[in-house]
Amino acid sequence: MEKIKVGIVGCGTISSIYIKVLTEVFEIIDVVACADIDIEKAKAKAEEFKIPKYCSVEQLLGDSEIKLVINLTIPSVHADVCMSILEAGKHVYVEKPFAVVLEDGLRVLNKAKEKGLLVGCAPDTFLGAGLQMCRKLIDEGWIGTPVAATAFMMGHGPEDWHPNPDFFYKAGGGPLFDMGPYYITAFISMLGPIKSVMGSATVSFKERIIGNQASRYGEKIKVEVPTHVAANLNFHSGAVATLITSFDVWGSEVPRIEIYGTDGTLSVPDPNGFYGPVCVLRKGTTEWKEIPPLYSYVDNTRGLGVADMAYALLSGRKHRASGQLGYHVLEAMHAIINSSSEGRTLDLVSTCEKPAPLPLGLLHGRLD
Repeated sequence: MEKIKVGIVGCGTISSIYIKVLTEVFEIIDVVACADIDIEKAKAKAEEFKIPKYCSVEQLLGDSEIKLVINLTIPSVHADVCMSILEAGKHVYVEKPFAVVLEDGLRVLNKAKEKGLLVGCAPDTFLGAGLQMCRKLIDEGWIGTPVAATAFMMGHGPEDWHPNPDFFYKAGGGPLFDMGPYYITAFISMLGPIKSVMGSATVSFKERIIGNQASRYGEKIKVEVPTHVAANLNFHSGAVATLITSFDVWGSEVPRIEIYGTDGTLSVPDPNGFYGPVCVLRKGTTEWKEIPPLYSYVDNTRGLGVADMAYALLSGRKHRASGQLGYHVLEAMHAIINSSSEGRTLDLVSTCEKPAPLPLGLLHGRLD
């Protein structure tokens, strides 16, 4: 099999699962280098996963063998790093969110188009067994025509467990920008692109206290972004969804996602994972039925979107976790916050294709 040589920029915590998956699951990927502004982090990651080379970002971008770069930097520099990767003539896959500032996201898309390069964006959890099974059931009419949906991401924020949670409460953070991409991407994968949104957002607590038992225990963090966001999403398909993301809730028993159709209801698993129970309650029945998965990728397979992009590069087909999808999600999140400030429904300018479903019968580790 022809392999795509890949480099990784950003060797923080999330890089480990990417590297593990891409080196152990997908033969099409050859991770040949990793880079970080902290060269010791890059060295440690290279030694841990036996990556041939660790280097500076500049050296990685200057390596002519590398065709695709995975951008795992912090959100505030996503767009700038993507621009550098594209300027170097390489395809890029970036962690969510696509960018912090909407104009920066558009700048990345325009540069990719100018250069004839592909852009991909996390999350890729919608390609996992759980959400792909949900997509299949919807497409086959198990619940009829989807008319409405709900989604809830309810928690009390990362300050109790994360050693450096500051960025969660700055621009590009908060529950909507941190966790919202999983839920909104899942919605789009099942219901299609969003037409308009109406949002309501608030900062419930003006500061947070670090509770992680580390060197910064007890330190106060200033909150600069909304920490409880409620939104209505209107889809071009006609469906209407309610979404709540919160860092202000101590406990909740609401479902993660439910899709309501003309002939039944679909219970959707946590979109932050690749698998969970998929249940259906159909018209005329009173009991939920759990549907077993027919797809692979039930474990944490972050990097699945990268592998799908690699197959797209070799075959010429479209990749599923695309930059257009990531940008549409980004615009939806910005519109939700702006809608709250302006007190009115806002139409989205962008759109995207509903990603193609994965075909049944794929061998594990292959996407063709």
